[in-house]
Amino acid sequence: MLRTLYTRLALGLLLLLLAVGVLYTALSLYSLREYNASVNQALHRDLAKELVSDRNLVNAGELDRGALEELFGLYMTINPSIEIYLLDLEGNILSYSANPAKIKRKQVSLAPIRRLLSDMTRYPVLGDDPRSHDRQKVFSVTPVPSDTPEGYLYVVLRGEEYDTAETMARGSHLLELSAWALLVSLAVVMIAGLAIFRLLTRRLTLLTRLVKDFETSDMSRQPVNTWRDRRPVVRDEIDYLGATFDDMARRIASQIELLKEKDTQRRQLVAQVSHDLRTPLAAMQGYIERLKLRRDRLTPEEQERFLDIALQEGRRLSRLVDELFELAALEAREKQPVPEPFPLAELVHDAVHKHAWEAGRRQLDLVVDGDPDQPLAYADLAMTERVLDNLIGNAIAYSPAGSRIEVVLGVVSGQANDLPSVCVRDSGPGIPKQDLAHIFDPFYRGESSEEAGHAGLGLAIARRIMTLQGGDISVQNLAAGGAAFCIRLPVRR
Repeated sequence: MLRTLYTRLALGLLLLLLAVGVLYTALSLYSLREYNASVNQALHRDLAKELVSDRNLVNAGELDRGALEELFGLYMTINPSIEIYLLDLEGNILSYSANPAKIKRKQVSLAPIRRLLSDMTRYPVLGDDPRSHDRQKVFSVTPVPSDTPEGYLYVVLRGEEYDTAETMARGSHLLELSAWALLVSLAVVMIAGLAIFRLLTRRLTLLTRLVKDFETSDMSRQPVNTWRDRRPVVRDEIDYLGATFDDMARRIASQIELLKEKDTQRRQLVAQVSHDLRTPLAAMQGYIERLKLRRDRLTPEEQERFLDIALQEGRRLSRLVDELFELAALEAREKQPVPEPFPLAELVHDAVHKHAWEAGRRQLDLVVDGDPDQPLAYADLAMTERVLDNLIGNAIAYSPAGSRIEVVLGVVSGQANDLPSVCVRDSGPGIPKQDLAHIFDPFYRGESSEEAGHAGLGLAIARRIMTLQGGDISVQNLAAGGAAFCIRLPVRR
């Protein structure tokens, strides 16, 4: 029951309202008591003075004791809520109208009396209650004018009868009304608070439902219902959290799709690697077995031819295994480039010179063209040479005899600087249009290929190298025939 945020907020609001209600009640009772005392003292501040003058308590300069006793009896009957005391100049109680059995003091403090007499507008001023050792009450006081100092007429405005009546009222009707008013107020505030909490937590409930729906799905598809569908504008933290969840769910879905795609590619790669490794192994095994079984019947020329074929297949197998290890190291980032500035034109001339003999043997014209005035490339020298060797080697392998291979130097515009580039253009059959998008995929076989259908793993390795270096590689078919592979290298920033 307490697991939901709304329930916890409601319980917290209830406890808070109860605490506020108790505090409000205590403060209200205290404030009401102080207010009543102030009003009572303000209304009756001159009561003692009027009693002295109206009842002729002073006669011929002396206090009339008979008139005082008559005053005590009269006011006990007319207004039992007050108590009248006659004090001397030291605060000693000389006479009083209260029940003698209830009097606990023989003297009251004169400090409150003097404070009130000095400023009759200071309310409330509390004085000692003769009926208690520690209780204080509001009072009215006046000096008793006489020839011989008599003291003060001290009138307690909230006497015993008043306390009794107030206690009865507070214990019955007043407390009942206060309790009902408090309960109604708490109920109204509670209902309003719950409504506000519902408005505030409604979006959190919606967000929780979206998270649960995404959690129970396969997470490979983006949520059908998103936060932005309901709240297109981000206004506060909850909207920001919902929008962030949409982005996270979208990324998770795309990552899962990418993992599925990678897993499919891995399965295809394993199958393709098994096929490509099995082919040279089978050829080697077949020729060696024939050589062993028919050695006495084969001529030396045939034996030499079988050994050459087996050696050629072994080299092919070794090259394929080396490329597999190289691609795996690049994919795992075990082999990282060490960039340095170098002139790309010099590296291109060295690579072309290295392949010149093979191009001449195949009757190909291998030339360098373009503008050698390029900005210094900032890349790994050995890795870049590996890419150039692969591109030039492929161009030599697929170009017909008597054709021309051009290695063109150039400059392309980058985001902030001009970048050096190299394009290797051959005169071969070109690349089928349906194979262009997959030419850099490992072990991709074109449907129209009559041979292996790919250039081994060399192009996949070349693309990975260029990606690691912050450059790129691209391919396109030429209008006059053949294909052009272009690389672009970064420069130092």
